[in-house]
Amino acid sequence: MPKNMKRPRLLTVEALDDYKLRLHFLDNSIFTVSLAEGLNKTQRLRLLKDPEEFKKAKMIVGEGWTVEWEELDIQMGADILWLDAQAQNAPDENTRIFAQWRVKHGFSLADAARVLGIRPQTMNSYGNGKRPMPRYIALACKGWEVENQN
Repeated sequence: MPKNMKRPRLLTVEALDDYKLRLHFLDNSIFTVSLAEGLNKTQRLRLLKDPEEFKKAKMIVGEGWTVEWEELDIQMGADILWLDAQAQNAPDENTRIFAQWRVKHGFSLADAARVLGIRPQTMNSYGNGKRPMPRYIALACKGWEVENQN
């Protein structure tokens, strides 16, 4: 997580073609994230496969905690979108595996450190990009899933 954001918070959101969102966060990071793959996960999200409905994405001005499609009563948290952006824009495979694993299980960096048996300070240095994500962390994520059958 960037130092100047305790929790990811959006400044703006823009719906793009092909079920993508351009997300501008409070720390001035800007990511494009694709939601195309996730739109088949639930019946409710399938409603967003209509391009006209998807284009109605917005956030409540001055808040920035969620992206919403008001008429469909669908919301996505900025924290989950930030993790999706990290996974989709990761600089390497190990970081991508770790970020996708966190998204899938809703883990904070502290949660990830606890379940993988890693010191929180070490996990923070991987999670904020100060240190490259080692292969053993990606493998530990995969091993955790096997053990937990997730």
